[in-house]
Amino acid sequence: MPPHQRSEKSERRWGGPPVALAAVVGLAAALRLVGIQYGLPFALLNPDERNIVPRAWAMTHGGGLDPHWFDYPTLTMYLLAPFQAWHGEPSYLTARLTMVGIALAGIVASWWLGRQAYGHVAGFVAAAAVAVETTYVAYSRMAVTDVPLMVGVAVALALMVSGRIELAGLVVGLAASAKYPGVLLLAPLIVAAWGKWRRLAIAAALAAVGFALASPFVVLHLGEAAGDAWRVQQDARAGWLGFENDHAAPIAFVARLWDGFGPALLIAAAGLVLALLRRTRTDLVLSVFVLVYFADLMTLHAHFDRYVLPLVPALGALAGRLRALAPVTFLLLVVPLTWAARDARDLTKMDSRVVAHDWVEGHLPHEAFLAADSSTPDFAGHRVLGLRLPRPGQPYDSNRDVARLRKLGVDYVVVTGAVEDRVLAAAPHYPREARFYENLRKQRRVYSVRPHGDVGGPWLEIYRL
Repeated sequence: MPPHQRSEKSERRWGGPPVALAAVVGLAAALRLVGIQYGLPFALLNPDERNIVPRAWAMTHGGGLDPHWFDYPTLTMYLLAPFQAWHGEPSYLTARLTMVGIALAGIVASWWLGRQAYGHVAGFVAAAAVAVETTYVAYSRMAVTDVPLMVGVAVALALMVSGRIELAGLVVGLAASAKYPGVLLLAPLIVAAWGKWRRLAIAAALAAVGFALASPFVVLHLGEAAGDAWRVQQDARAGWLGFENDHAAPIAFVARLWDGFGPALLIAAAGLVLALLRRTRTDLVLSVFVLVYFADLMTLHAHFDRYVLPLVPALGALAGRLRALAPVTFLLLVVPLTWAARDARDLTKMDSRVVAHDWVEGHLPHEAFLAADSSTPDFAGHRVLGLRLPRPGQPYDSNRDVARLRKLGVDYVVVTGAVEDRVLAAAPHYPREARFYENLRKQRRVYSVRPHGDVGGPWLEIYRL
């Protein structure tokens, strides 16, 4: 029997590529749905959910389409808003479920990218890599901007390598409308359209149109939006609490990639090297994006794991470039799969801060005045003075002083290891903040909860002044 007939018979037995892709997507969905309710009803998985979900909810409840806030462009809010329409208040669970759906579309887009770039095997390698990459799994449960950006990157690159330059330009604009760094896709777009200057000009125009359609109020309030975007970028360049003792950016971000891919990152790196040696147009599109985006990361002192997500689909496709090593790659992907499953298991526990919130509701009078660290629950019904998160280059929060809090009439102070542990680990950078926590420990502690058994998350303590 000829080889192609044997292949067709085999495909009929196991269902062929569609069934294999469906299996990958099904596994990815299971990973992401476990722990989807973590921390609810509070936005404890990611504080940015507080910025995005209430604004998306307001858009379908009389607030209009202008978010009046431009730290991020508006595409993500527009994607979430329709699914908030039937809720009486912002629903973090619905927003997270919506994001899981978008994330699964990203796996299909990565399969398409790999297939367009290097064939069917590369498509499945890319899809499998994206399905289990631990950072992508984690952020797929969060109603924030990072997953829509990554999906936009995968679709845009797939269009570029398949020669659909104009459509790629449109998607570049949509990706930048999910999160501003999507504009870096213009670099591989130029490579993909090199020598086809008319098509490149049309693609660039469509990129601008795509951005304007998905983030119209960024354009209408361009000065304000540019100021917000610049501030966010400068904050990332200055650093963030918790990264003061981190390695230099190249090492830190390679470590974040390793935490996501595990040893499969070595195959992706080998694919990148081979692409730089062969330099086909497809090779150049993918490698230029990886190098340009990684070069931009080198300017940052805030080494958040989510910043590497746009690299994930391109690296997955490059890993698939080495078709002879595909069985090895699939085997190595078991490592991030086990990491993602472990992380999901931890999210089945109740967050310690939810436990603390219930204690406050049951034991403190509603007229009590609280001062609270960031990364703590919303203590509705109480007067709350928020303590600003310490950050490099930011002025000291004068409210981080026990004597001052007493003068303000604060009754209780709520602190959490999500902030205090990071401050004390970088105490030379934050001497006054560290002293505040030391002085606070001299007060009477009325409550403490730490991870144990079925309780996860950071520790939390409450002091009576």
